[in-house]
Amino acid sequence: MIRREVRSFSREVDKMSRVSRRNFIAGTVGTVLTASVDAQSQSRRSERPNILFILADDMGWGDLSCYGRPDYQTPNLDKLASQAMRFTNAYSAAPVCTPTRVGFHTGRYPARLPVGLEEPIHERSAIGEKVKTTGIPRSHPTVSSLIKSAGYDTALVGKWHLGYWPDFGPLHYGFDEFFGNMSGAVDHFTHKDMTRNLDLYEGEVPVERIGYMTDLLTDRAITYLKRKHEKPFYLSLHYTAPHWPWEGPKDKAFSESITYSPAGFRAGGSLKVYAEMMKNLDAGVGRVLDALKSSGLDRNTLVIFTSDNGGEKFSYHWPFSGQKMELREGGIRVPAVVRWPGVTRAGAVSDQPVITMDWTATMIGAANGKADPNYPLDGENMTSILAGQDTVKDRTFFWRTKRQGAVRSGKWKYLREGKIESLFDLSVDEREQASFNNSDGAVLERLRGEFNKWDAEMSRYPAGSGIDEALVKDANED
Repeated sequence: MIRREVRSFSREVDKMSRVSRRNFIAGTVGTVLTASVDAQSQSRRSERPNILFILADDMGWGDLSCYGRPDYQTPNLDKLASQAMRFTNAYSAAPVCTPTRVGFHTGRYPARLPVGLEEPIHERSAIGEKVKTTGIPRSHPTVSSLIKSAGYDTALVGKWHLGYWPDFGPLHYGFDEFFGNMSGAVDHFTHKDMTRNLDLYEGEVPVERIGYMTDLLTDRAITYLKRKHEKPFYLSLHYTAPHWPWEGPKDKAFSESITYSPAGFRAGGSLKVYAEMMKNLDAGVGRVLDALKSSGLDRNTLVIFTSDNGGEKFSYHWPFSGQKMELREGGIRVPAVVRWPGVTRAGAVSDQPVITMDWTATMIGAANGKADPNYPLDGENMTSILAGQDTVKDRTFFWRTKRQGAVRSGKWKYLREGKIESLFDLSVDEREQASFNNSDGAVLERLRGEFNKWDAEMSRYPAGSGIDEALVKDANED
């Protein structure tokens, strides 16, 4: 009896021992695998990535189906968002083209430079002698010059809108290559500006090409990606869509009848035409991302997609009010999607407030570049947010146009339109309809003071530039 109990006990001990060994081995293997995955992620993060920055032109907050567009689908950008981090509180540096591009290229508030007061730069033939002085000073560091200095190849494909050759072209600012347009708008088929002048350049040379502008830019970006690169690269792909003229890829007949003037370029259009422009843009981005993958570059490329400002009359802004040229949310809230393998988590959604200049700082940081201490960046490196290491934090952003001024600080939005001031609580009123001026007067006073202090540090609008004098007067009196 005792022997049987001893043998039974021995079998149980042996069984337990085998189970313990299996658990130990499984646990050890699991730990090793986890460590290996973490090490691989850390390795990819420490390896300098290629950088692909994609900027849409006048694309509104809700113009992607992953942001709520109800009448068409954008499957390629939706797919990118599913692989990336999608931001719900992303802002442009300004509600119009030129200033936002100043903010992006310099990493600083647009109004720090006189060119950032151009809302926007008009056609070359329209600005006369100002063509010699309108642009970012060539001594000013830019995202492209700083990344190039860090050892990258650099290229700009698409819209520049920061001055004209010979003095203010993109090759003066750290780009090795340029293919695109200099002005704010070109016909999508003829590639001519509103004064009927050809505005498509290969470097400094105007060139004629046959094709729809979005497709030409996509094709050039793909050619660049498929080329052999000895160094990491930074490619800025700045589409001219869905900016007017309202022409889809099958609207050549409309192009042939267009009137070359500001009114002519803005004429026509419909929700259907806009949908075709957006679907073509989405397909183009899909082709670019496919080329990135087929070239074996996708696993080490930081991809950022956003827009230069809010959209216009055919854009979907809900739930916001306002549109391009306005400092209400519809004019400055934009979509933003960031995919960085080894850093971002697929399908992540962030409520972190971010602004155009943050992408500048993030890209320079990813390249191991260094900002010039004489020109400190206003943007912040968002890598820790992208990696999920930091929680959402309140931030303060400022905007100014000739007719409006605004601050976002945490949940609060201060808006000044001439002598009219409004305070909105964006946590409950994203549509900016209910003013909290009376109930939260202390917040109103604080944000007014912060705006005036910031405004005093910025460049001044020249006399006769169309600025609302009441805005200036109020700012100077406070």
